[in-house]
Amino acid sequence: MAQPIYKVFMVNMKDAYYKLSPEERDKFDKKVEEALKKVGGERIVACYSSWCSENWLGWGVEKFPDIEAVQKHAQLLLELELANYIESTSYLGTEMPGE
Repeated sequence: MAQPIYKVFMVNMKDAYYKLSPEERDKFDKKVEEALKKVGGERIVACYSSWCSENWLGWGVEKFPDIEAVQKHAQLLLELELANYIESTSYLGTEMPGE
């Protein structure tokens, strides 16, 4: 049975992202958001954490309808060449029984 998949991610922007003009950054960010919506995902929260972490600029949580949506989202991010602009790590999980 399909169940929602949650993705926790930590992120840093690379120099290539900062070299984009503000307009180019905005356009790129919108493409990333569109990729999430295209697969039925939603961002639950995005947080800045550089004020308390030496490792990560920010982190967030996204929710996907099923694992196929997660996989399709990963493919869309590859097509956007996201790895050229950010460094990240992520973890996937499902809700604990009884929650």
